[in-house]
Amino acid sequence: MSERRAAPTVGQVVLGKRLQELREAAGLGRDEAARVLRVASATVRRMEMAEVALKIPYVQVLLTTYGVPADEAAAFVELAEDANQPGWWQRFHDVLPDWFSLYVSLEGAARIIRSYEPHFVPGLLQTEDYARAVLEAGTIGQAGTEAIERHVSLRMERQRLLEREHAPHLWVIMDETVLRRPVSSRGEVMRDQLDKLLEYAERDQVTLQLAEFASGPHPGTYAPFSLFRFAEPELPDMVFTEYLTGALYLDSRKEVSAHLEVLDHMTARAASAQRTRKILREYRENL
Repeated sequence: MSERRAAPTVGQVVLGKRLQELREAAGLGRDEAARVLRVASATVRRMEMAEVALKIPYVQVLLTTYGVPADEAAAFVELAEDANQPGWWQRFHDVLPDWFSLYVSLEGAARIIRSYEPHFVPGLLQTEDYARAVLEAGTIGQAGTEAIERHVSLRMERQRLLEREHAPHLWVIMDETVLRRPVSSRGEVMRDQLDKLLEYAERDQVTLQLAEFASGPHPGTYAPFSLFRFAEPELPDMVFTEYLTGALYLDSRKEVSAHLEVLDHMTARAASAQRTRKILREYRENL
């Protein structure tokens, strides 16, 4: 059986999908591929679905079975070896839920991240104090101070993504509730947070828009979600949406298109980036 991993990397997701495509192009079912490996068909399914690491000897046998030329197979194996390397976030395995590990991997590989956030400032743009206040108020707060601080450290580490030379474009639509909901009795927490939002709002790679109350209801008023777009043509757009005890990762064309359409509608109705900066400055001045 393939070696179990805490959570897949984006590389494993891409290569798993590619293995499935190669198998189908060769006209083989999972049962037939499994017989070649002398394993259960579920093992082939788990490899293709990135539920387990890509065991290199299995990959080599499958590529030969699927008729992949030697040079292409060698390149695939090299990519698989790289994909199996744990991401930096594995250092936080003690506090990072398995279902969120993939999110961090997708976040780090994305070319564009589009998000709707109805409740709080997005994690990639939070200050330490704001993040700490939000985490203390949630279920994580019940785990104690040490766990909270580990989560704050993870969130700050994720933000290094925006400092990379080729940082992704982060495009966020925040509900006005984000500005109106106090997260701390200490006024400086929100003042510092607004300063950080204003700083990032000036960056070319960050677009912030506010969904104002005055504009009425909009089609995204269900739950926060993020849409990831990648430079790699092998990886389709993916949508992440979180609920109380887990998350959903959506990559079907129909579901992704529905979320993209909602984002486009919300973008058109929300305050422009320029007006959003003006609103943020006004909120900051009134605190």
